[in-house]
Amino acid sequence: MYGSASFMRITADANGEIQAHYDQFQAGVTSAAWSHSHDWLISGGQKGDVKYWRPNFNNVETVDDAHQEAVRDLTWCPNDSKFLSASDDTTLKIFDFTARTCEMVLTGHGWDVKSCDWHPTKGLLVSGSKDHQVKFWDPRTGRCLTTLHTHKNTVTTTKFSPVNTNLLGTSSRDQTGRVFDLRMMRDICILRGHDKPISSLAWHPMHSTMISTGSEDGSLYHYLLDEPNLPAGQMPTVAPYGTTDPTNTPAQVIFPAHKIQYAHGSTIWSLDWHPLGHILASGSKDNFTRFWSRARPGEINYLKDRFHIGEEAAEAQGTWNRGFGRKQMREEEEQEAQAEDESRMDQRQAAESQIPGIQNAAAEGQGIPGLLPGIGVLQPPPPPPPNSSGAPPALPQMDPGRLAAMLSQSGLPPPPPPPGQGQQPPFPHGTQPPPPPFFSNPNMPGSIPPNIAHMFPNPQFPPPGLPPQNFGQQGYPPSGLPGLYAGANEKPK
Repeated sequence: MYGSASFMRITADANGEIQAHYDQFQAGVTSAAWSHSHDWLISGGQKGDVKYWRPNFNNVETVDDAHQEAVRDLTWCPNDSKFLSASDDTTLKIFDFTARTCEMVLTGHGWDVKSCDWHPTKGLLVSGSKDHQVKFWDPRTGRCLTTLHTHKNTVTTTKFSPVNTNLLGTSSRDQTGRVFDLRMMRDICILRGHDKPISSLAWHPMHSTMISTGSEDGSLYHYLLDEPNLPAGQMPTVAPYGTTDPTNTPAQVIFPAHKIQYAHGSTIWSLDWHPLGHILASGSKDNFTRFWSRARPGEINYLKDRFHIGEEAAEAQGTWNRGFGRKQMREEEEQEAQAEDESRMDQRQAAESQIPGIQNAAAEGQGIPGLLPGIGVLQPPPPPPPNSSGAPPALPQMDPGRLAAMLSQSGLPPPPPPPGQGQQPPFPHGTQPPPPPFFSNPNMPGSIPPNIAHMFPNPQFPPPGLPPQNFGQQGYPPSGLPGLYAGANEKPK
């Protein structure tokens, strides 16, 4: 009936004859709720109208201007004298059922109100909105009592537990469900496991710890609040009730005890249990309403295909390949094992870093790849090439004796001894030592004589111990040898 623009009912009269009845709606039906006495049904429409129905589906009354926009949820008070409606116009309204009049308007949400519920034994209302908030209201005054800000997306369902009336269950588009304890006004359980937003939620009418959720991908999960059912590698959490400080202890994470991955082909809009708890009804956007019960003994494969006919029947019709299914499952297990091994390796490498407080990195000479760029143990520089002492290579075809004779003829002082083999002669009184050598400009006058040109393969690199070309000491005239200057034994003219 949800989202339909028309309504059809099929009944059987006293003679067993089938009769069909049609009733046209002006717009789609977006919500419906049975009274606790099962004598009345109310429905909310896309245009904000509310209709009263008898059990034989005769439309008795219509409230046309109940809301300005679509009615998203309806719920009855415990004695069926009033009902509460939630709408996309950001308001909730309390109606007197008999008088068909609005008694009170609850305002406070900043966006569409998607869900509401009336506490089964207390004068307490709850609502969930697109503004991510869960609000509690006093039905006598219409005042907002408190607001919970735990969800991170649209709150799609808010339901009080029919068995343990201190608990409230909520679902949201943030892919999580939460269970709140009204005595502490905080969440005690977080329901995880869905891959898509959770669109519906329902408490079991007999078991206080069982809760069911439906998702936008058509999956149907069942949770047991006293069984975390943690997957491999998930760190366990402690329930707040088992600690000395339950008010400040983080909520316990719960994973589904049972999954029906292909319950529907699209979003599950609504869930509701039979009063005896043996059948669960689900309504979906795929235009199907399905009824679920516990599997018979030995039936373990009837929900492993999308057609719910069993693997053998689906394989006979060509819509399922059992071998491919096993192969796909094996590949997924191998990928999970590989990912787990890589995660362990990354954790081990991260522990062997150079950050203070983490050992074994400096001893092994390892850096910190991926943690702090540019920080780590530096690698030693590469060794120098063979026969390399850091000095320029020796000049080819150099005769030390001939060079010494030429220096003695020119009157230059002998070159200083190597370090550690003598003292360097002092400079003349009042003179300054020459600055560091630099390369001469080839465009400046002066050149090496032809008779010793073979001793200077590169004119810009004079032999060791000689000053550079075209550079004289202050106070000394040039000598007779071009490019060289008078030594310390010559006096200035």
